[in-house]
Amino acid sequence: CLQKRGVALPEETVEAIKKAHVCLKGPVGETAADVIVKLRIMLDLYANIRPVKSYAGAPCMRDDIDLVIVRENTEDVYRGIEFMLDDEVAVALRVISRRGCERIARKAFTLAEIRDKGRTVTAVHKANVMRKTCGLFAEVCRKVAREYPRISFNEQYVDAAAMRLIKEPQNYDVIVTTNMFGDILSDEAAQLVGGLGMVPSGNIGDDHAIFEPIHGSAPTRVGKHNANPCSMILAAKMMVEWLGQKYGDKKCMEAAKAIDLGVAEAIRKALTVPDLGGLLATIEMGEAIAREIKTLGGLN
Repeated sequence: CLQKRGVALPEETVEAIKKAHVCLKGPVGETAADVIVKLRIMLDLYANIRPVKSYAGAPCMRDDIDLVIVRENTEDVYRGIEFMLDDEVAVALRVISRRGCERIARKAFTLAEIRDKGRTVTAVHKANVMRKTCGLFAEVCRKVAREYPRISFNEQYVDAAAMRLIKEPQNYDVIVTTNMFGDILSDEAAQLVGGLGMVPSGNIGDDHAIFEPIHGSAPTRVGKHNANPCSMILAAKMMVEWLGQKYGDKKCMEAAKAIDLGVAEAIRKALTVPDLGGLLATIEMGEAIAREIKTLGGLN
């Protein structure tokens, strides 16, 4: 779009997304800051939900990983407030608001209730150093935690969390954190379950939602037909699941379950791209997943 029209995010695209129930978006590479980052702020998509799950047959660190990273999506240093003081000093402002912290904390606790698995929320921050910004985030998370007495709550500094994600990922249920920390930790967690090609992402607000793969556009893979399609397919699964929850649509919930089962079965049978140990091309793996969805989910 940038090459053809000179703009990465045309106004008509934004209007189309606003009018739609939901949007499924592909990777955009180097223009990400001009596309998804702007859309997150324009549409107030304040919650970035990134589920990380082991699938049998994928090159996972453990077979019992099932966690979700809930990342605040509109504030922090990603707000894009940067400037040069002079030729020698660059400054970026970190914006953390009480409202932003409250919204993302409640999203995390609500998700822990819906998942009904570990029923634990871990707030990740660095309040021992960034006492004002991370301090506010930690304070708000503690306050919101008191509203959910049936959900366990704990806190970890981000450096400790980065280590524990490698050491004991099975002990996490829902992680809630600020924008940049969530971006980094979710990429780290993805590697535990087979890489960025295995993890989807949902950018969710009160009125709009955009779903996408967690990874970028991978220009070095152009023409090789070996990219893992699972992240994109699982983003579609998240999308129909969100529609089912928002509108009480049972068929959407059934479709989401069928997609997840289809992905799991294709991976179990090694009907995968080389990244996951198989011999298929990207389109062939996608077709294999589609067949499994039809077989297991009864969808046409």
